[in-house]
Amino acid sequence: MALLENEMIRLRALEPEDLELLYRWENNSDLWELGNTMSPYSRYILKEYIRESHRDIFDTRQLRLMIELRSTGAAIGTVDLYDFEPHHRRAGIGILVDPLYQGNGFATEAMHVLMEYAFMFLKLHQLFVHIPIENEASKALFTRCGFVLSGIMKDWVLTEKRYSDVLVMQKVRTER
Repeated sequence: MALLENEMIRLRALEPEDLELLYRWENNSDLWELGNTMSPYSRYILKEYIRESHRDIFDTRQLRLMIELRSTGAAIGTVDLYDFEPHHRRAGIGILVDPLYQGNGFATEAMHVLMEYAFMFLKLHQLFVHIPIENEASKALFTRCGFVLSGIMKDWVLTEKRYSDVLVMQKVRTER
């Protein structure tokens, strides 16, 4: 099996054809609380983002890949490595699966493929994630993928109604 894929999914670079999907996902205000989005993205900005996405993770300190079903070629979400720190060999990780495809194990499959890439190819030592404490689905996903709770940041994010705590979870590579 090739790097960045398994029997079910493939992680691939962004393509110009992904513009409308990214536009829909990035501008879904229901998801803004889960990240740090404060306002909508224009098609122009997303087009430029896609155009620049060929740049190396060592240059931009981030990498976004599309999650694609191998069976149909449908793009169903994205995975991100962000806050990439090559000296300390760590990165944050994020994932979005379109609601139409949730509940089918695709997020777990994508995480396993991304972790293999991060640990074996990029030689990272650890991955981390910040999860709003109310996000049960993300807590379950990252726990399934071997992440462990390493801390709680109190009142870390402002939601619509109040401040909320954020869990910090990490997966440290077991040396082979």
